Amino acid sequence: MAVTEPAPVVLPAAHEGILRRQTLRESAARTYARSLPIVPVRARGLTIEGADGRRYLDCLSGAGTLALGHNHPVVLEAIKKAIDSGAPLHVLDLATPVKDAFTTELFATLPAGLADNARVQFCGPAGTDAVEAAFKLVRTATGRSGLLAFTGAYHGMTSGALDASGGATDVRVTRLPFPQNYRCPFGVGGERGAELGARWTETLLDDPKSGVPAPAGMILEPVQGEGGVIPAPDDWLRRMRDITTTRSIPLIADEVQTGVGRTGAFWAVEHSGIVPDVMVLSKAIGGSLPLAVIVYRSELDAWEPGAHAGTFRGNQLAMAAGAATLAHVRENGLAERAATLGARMLGQLQGLAADHPCIGDVRGKGLMIGVELVDPDAPAAPDGSAPPVAPDLAAAVQQECLRRGLIVELGGRHSGVVRLLPPLTLTDEQAAAVLDRLADALTAAERSAHRRTPPGLPC
Repeated sequence: MAVTEPAPVVLPAAHEGILRRQTLRESAARTYARSLPIVPVRARGLTIEGADGRRYLDCLSGAGTLALGHNHPVVLEAIKKAIDSGAPLHVLDLATPVKDAFTTELFATLPAGLADNARVQFCGPAGTDAVEAAFKLVRTATGRSGLLAFTGAYHGMTSGALDASGGATDVRVTRLPFPQNYRCPFGVGGERGAELGARWTETLLDDPKSGVPAPAGMILEPVQGEGGVIPAPDDWLRRMRDITTTRSIPLIADEVQTGVGRTGAFWAVEHSGIVPDVMVLSKAIGGSLPLAVIVYRSELDAWEPGAHAGTFRGNQLAMAAGAATLAHVRENGLAERAATLGARMLGQLQGLAADHPCIGDVRGKGLMIGVELVDPDAPAAPDGSAPPVAPDLAAAVQQECLRRGLIVELGGRHSGVVRLLPPLTLTDEQAAAVLDRLADALTAAERSAHRRTPPGLPC
């Protein structure tokens, strides 16, 4: 059922003033604030209330940070308890009861093959800090400098993390093809495409004339998030594990966005059954507060004391909130709930494609969902490949969603993928409301695009 478009809202002066001052004072690097001109003042669960009095369903969730949504009672209670206890809030890397509780809960959730023989390094506030720590760890342990990464990857905004992300040019980073069905780099997709990618990887690593620097590690995302919500096939992940194991290359799984139940398993690597040598964790593990760690096999722990540090690696409030979040997800089966509800939402979104030819592909795992929008009027490619992505249409859909009180993110090739990252606490009724608003936004954006297109020309 289509959602009635709300009447235009006259923004209060305070709201307009905040937006104006942000535009004047903040750097040109602002991102979310450009496409989401709202001023959140209150939030609970899926819902944000803006300074203009409007309410929004938040399917951005802090780019996947808010596993339990905004201000979940167990998170607030954990933070209040830590504050009321009088414990120090800043302790560098000293041992504390809060840190011990967090580490114990974290290890209880890890894949058994890793938790039984693991070390943890608290890296600092952001996932990109953990990525940098993982690179330093494997380079120290192996004595090698090269890295293996994948096309479409996103690992953060610091220098080393950017070098391993799509579009980088660091000669020490070898870019490998990431398997995908809709836009397979080999033009075949499916199992055949994944097999060709695996063979390409083996050929490069085993050819002494390939120009590949001796790799200290391979880093991959079990589901590429910013790359357009592209799940890695389970068989391919197992193949990458075999390839790295037989060549003594540490495998790094970047679970910054996929972790803590997001994909329908507590950690996304569990879908394939692989056990990586290093796991990079952030976002949801802090329960909405800044926290980042790497967990790795003890055999890699070749660091000297002080080899890696960070002033804010002992964030006690984040550890308290994170321990409460991890326990709540585990005890309440929220990963399993994400698998069930996510599969239902994927099916319903795939059903929308019959009425919306601009939907080129719907994909994801659990509550990590992507809808790739394309130009349905573009001439068919001779090789039968997917139509061109439609970034302008995706941006229009995002704005139409916002007008209807729905916050979504864009990603993927040319930002042509509408991404849904709702909290794991999403109810059936809320899921229905999200999909209704998205469907209505698609209709409005398509209608507007056709109005702007002269007759006889593709939209």
